Amino acid sequence: MPGVETLCLDLSERDNCVRASEGAQEVYNLAADMGGMGFIEKFRVECLRSILITAHLIEAAYQAGVQRYFFSSSACAYNTELQQDPKARALKESDAYPAMAERGYGWEKLMSEMFCQEYWAERGMKTFIARLHNVYGPFGTWDGGREKAPAAICRKVIEAKDSGKREIVIWGDGTATRSFMYIDDCVQGIDMITHCDDLIATPINLGSSALISIDDLVSLVEEIAGIRLQRKYDLEAPRGVAGRNSDNTMIKRTLNWEPDTALREGLKTTYAWIEQQYADRKAGERTRH
Repeated sequence: MPGVETLCLDLSERDNCVRASEGAQEVYNLAADMGGMGFIEKFRVECLRSILITAHLIEAAYQAGVQRYFFSSSACAYNTELQQDPKARALKESDAYPAMAERGYGWEKLMSEMFCQEYWAERGMKTFIARLHNVYGPFGTWDGGREKAPAAICRKVIEAKDSGKREIVIWGDGTATRSFMYIDDCVQGIDMITHCDDLIATPINLGSSALISIDDLVSLVEEIAGIRLQRKYDLEAPRGVAGRNSDNTMIKRTLNWEPDTALREGLKTTYAWIEQQYADRKAGERTRH
């Protein structure tokens, strides 16, 4: 694309953050070593080390005179003691304290939020913080261990349909609940949040408020695929908290908006994309992971 410079850099290193921030008016920190629950629970040190990105990038942005700095936090920053029931109430922004975030990834996000708040309080750089809730969509990771539930389930259904085995392994007992936000809503929300001065240095939920169980998510993907599978439950697999949902009171009040792409609609697009990726890989063509 004309006028666009693409850099491939390890942002955990200071010099690379300086290079990436040169000439920028706005910086969007979406970088982190992370993945789905399997990765987050197994590689806590790697997740914690993403704090290096925060420390180096926010300072580089400040030194470069960046006007607006966005940090992608996560619902994993919320107090896990409030998420022990599949029917747990939706989490509002104040529920991050008293702090009891998910080990590794969640604590890194909570500390990085504090960096953003202090750079505004002490140095006057406008920072913006969104706590993302389970983003999914095409062009995302769908295989290899870092994929999240919607992509993993789509892939498993596609594999079962292709192999004729007609069974699927579900992590946990299927009762855990989550809300899932389509990528287009996420991008729109980030843009709106970063350009709202009422939200400077103020964490805000960015996620769908439509709660669904993992079992029902599987059923929805089965409907899209036109297949029914025998379910096997792996009770030893990583499962995360029992229930998590986004309270969207604040974002609706502040922006008069909330993510609203229906899960069925977003999953149809996501399933079709992963199905094509799967077919391309099987044919020996290069695919996205």
